[in-house]
Amino acid sequence: MSKRRNPFPGVGNQPTIDRHGCKRWRLRKTVKGRKIDVYLRGPYGSEAFRADYDAAINPPALSPASGTVTGTFDHVITHYLSNTGFKSLSASTRKPKRGRLDAIRALIGAARLADLEPHHVENLMDRKGGPEAANRLHKEIGELYRYAQKKLGYKGPHPAEQVERRKTKTTGFHTWTAEEVEQFRAHHASGTLARLAFEVILGTGAARQDACAMGRQNIKGPKIWYRRGKTGQDVSLPLCLLPELRDELLLVPAEQSQFFIHSKGKPFTVESFGNWFRDQCVAAELPEVCRAHGLRKYGATRLAERGASEFQIMAFLAHKDPREARRYVQAANREKMVSDGLALLDLNNLSNAPDGLDKFTLQPTVKKGKK
Repeated sequence: MSKRRNPFPGVGNQPTIDRHGCKRWRLRKTVKGRKIDVYLRGPYGSEAFRADYDAAINPPALSPASGTVTGTFDHVITHYLSNTGFKSLSASTRKPKRGRLDAIRALIGAARLADLEPHHVENLMDRKGGPEAANRLHKEIGELYRYAQKKLGYKGPHPAEQVERRKTKTTGFHTWTAEEVEQFRAHHASGTLARLAFEVILGTGAARQDACAMGRQNIKGPKIWYRRGKTGQDVSLPLCLLPELRDELLLVPAEQSQFFIHSKGKPFTVESFGNWFRDQCVAAELPEVCRAHGLRKYGATRLAERGASEFQIMAFLAHKDPREARRYVQAANREKMVSDGLALLDLNNLSNAPDGLDKFTLQPTVKKGKK
């Protein structure tokens, strides 16, 4: 029996699950040197799905200009990628950013910056399938125009400035709850690889790329240390204040230098570690939104709830500035203010009666002139 031909080459046979638990079809394909990596709208095979697929495979030319001509997106992107500013970014930042720029190049690389209009930007944002992805595209296009103005002398219009960013109702990755933390621990016993990964991420606040690379080299006497790949900031934490993590580290075999080794005896890659940890969350019957990054956020949240300052949380998360950490502190302070406000109520004067009326009962109404 012959294998059935895929009617949409480049689209997998299963949808991907995004961080919000939504199913989305993704097209990944290289056509004549163009790398295509976009999400397609609608159910598989639907009209919107087919329209997005055809538009990605055969993008409309917005300009007859050659991709090597000065003033085209291809030219600006090529110049930007060779600039020291881009090269100075961390590897974990450069890789996804380059992927987004390559996607823009694949769609409109031959178009001139001066020819792009606001409705073109709107159309490109619509193809991304979600508000977060659309806003990232909006940001990238805006940065290309600003780069062209600053470095290449571009003086034309900036259409992205005339397009509003999409409204989002999310605060990013789901932050784990205390109940979800205990559910994971209850399912994955002490001494398992899943439990070790869990305690490393929670205890150190390390991102997955930093956590999966940890080993005995990160134990510095009574402390666990690592350098965050994205920011280059060092984090050193006393293990005496992290008893759950300390107990799991004591169970790692003495001859094992790397903490996280998969079934084939080799260290995890960043992607495989993230996928593997997601599977451990599924095994614990946690919601689809529970991911490694959300556990890192929970670690910061519990510090804020215990009164940690934004600078202390910044140090824990290995950020370069306290802006992101400030969000955790502000959220924790709002909850505390609500609790403190309720505490101002004089509970001794509140009724204990089931109906809430106690001795203050309504008297029957008697109209004047009647007995």
